[in-house]
Amino acid sequence: MTRAKSVYETAVAILRLIRPTNSLMMGLAVIIGEIAVLGSIPSLFEMALGFSVSFFLTASSMAMNDYVDLEIDRVNQPGRPLPSGAISKASALAISALTGAIGIMSAFPFRESAVFLAVLTFVASALYNLYGKKTGIWGNLVVSYCVAVPFLYGGIVVLGAFNVTSVTFFLLAFLANTGREVTKGIADMEGDRLRGIRTVALVWGEKTAALVSALFYLTAVAITPLPYVFGQLGMSYVLLVVPVDVGFSYSSYRIIKESGRASALRVKTQVRYWMILALMAFLAGGLLR
Repeated sequence: MTRAKSVYETAVAILRLIRPTNSLMMGLAVIIGEIAVLGSIPSLFEMALGFSVSFFLTASSMAMNDYVDLEIDRVNQPGRPLPSGAISKASALAISALTGAIGIMSAFPFRESAVFLAVLTFVASALYNLYGKKTGIWGNLVVSYCVAVPFLYGGIVVLGAFNVTSVTFFLLAFLANTGREVTKGIADMEGDRLRGIRTVALVWGEKTAALVSALFYLTAVAITPLPYVFGQLGMSYVLLVVPVDVGFSYSSYRIIKESGRASALRVKTQVRYWMILALMAFLAGGLLR
């Protein structure tokens, strides 16, 4: 009974380490990218392996994050698997390597470009965890790439190449998330100052950070018509993406008008909703073309 309990506790600790909710969401993002680009439901094979690539690469990144942040978590989050002793550092590193390998191998049945993108994402994530956390905007860009790349990957899985729709969705997610990271830097200035993180807000000030984040949001708005202009998505997509553009434009106005911490917290939350709406617009636009 004790052995069974120990196995159960270890399994729970591993699940907590790899953040299954985050990994699941990133896996589903690939499937959404597949559907939006294809305009129909992909094969089970394409969905399963595309999901696996993103799920396991995200799991690898989460485990590596906790491995790198162990000393910080001993103070801030002692209940996490590593600082609590539920999992050793060596085990966390092994889990990161194993899940990363599974993610990359899941890309092998697809074209070389799919394998290359999987390897690139694994390397980018590892470099961020090891060296990029305190680099400010450069770290923001890497995080945003990792958030956005599943949508681009979905297009590669079903088409074997990029197209305007997949690239637009990737860029929209990349730009919006980068803007959100910069906005978050305004909200977290005190904590980031103590941790030595060189955010835009700390290096150049709140006002500049607000302008930079708004620029990213508005650039995302500017590219949303591209799938319609190039004839890949129809009027249904246009109608669905208009509220997204209005939302990003409104958040840009708010953060420029009032660039303090309270405003940044509100805008950071708003942008998450606009990104979800954008996801729905691309998904529905692909199916209703």
